[in-house]
Amino acid sequence: MAAGTGGTGPVDFRLDGRTALVAGSVHGLGPHIARGLAGAGARVVLGGRNRDALAAAAARLREEKGYEVLAAAFDATDREAAQEAVRGLGYIDVLVNNMGHCDPRVAREMTPHELSAMLDVQLASAYALSQAVARGLAARGAHGRIINVSSAVGRLARTGDAAYAAAKAGLDGLTKALAADLGPSGTTVNSVAPGTFAADVDAEPPADPECERWLRTRTALGRWGRPEEIAGVIVFLASDAASFITGQTIAVDGGMTTTF
Repeated sequence: MAAGTGGTGPVDFRLDGRTALVAGSVHGLGPHIARGLAGAGARVVLGGRNRDALAAAAARLREEKGYEVLAAAFDATDREAAQEAVRGLGYIDVLVNNMGHCDPRVAREMTPHELSAMLDVQLASAYALSQAVARGLAARGAHGRIINVSSAVGRLARTGDAAYAAAKAGLDGLTKALAADLGPSGTTVNSVAPGTFAADVDAEPPADPECERWLRTRTALGRWGRPEEIAGVIVFLASDAASFITGQTIAVDGGMTTTF
């Protein structure tokens, strides 16, 4: 069932009957995004490279609440394998591109080749998966949702994040371009830009007094983000409630990009 276009009835945040692929769903915010989508009624497919880790993550979500969760192992940088995996899954109504990793080195240390590798993982892979899902939607005359997970760092800059900032800024630009291209078919494309979430979101945020002082002065809310605060925004963008929102980047950063 494709994502709808809304109507005159009550606002609907449910995703019943829809299939959502979360690419990059084993670590960090990925499991929480998947849990949120499944909790809203979606059939969720966990995507990533580690077959065993994916199977274990899917089993945990099924055991927790009886969610309908599957696993699809593929390397998003292997274009043919990734596109074949998407085709093999059948109908995909919602795609969440959550691939990526950090390489915290300053510009004088990172080679152009290493920058290209970062862009390949975070930007080109998102484009390839979005293209595959968009083609599947077009083949069945449907429309859906594509949601990219970028970062507040795509709007800001700090030392040691040249490649990451470039990749995430590019992902926000890709979001706008895909929104323009896919809008006539009814598919919406948006980005969610997380801010200060703990590096391991399954653990308590680090008890670092210096970091706590930074959060209080640099963000409006003055605290770490909670994983469900990302999942909620993604569920909203995937739902009929967001049917008239496209090409946007929503910062989920506690006000970091609006406070100085």
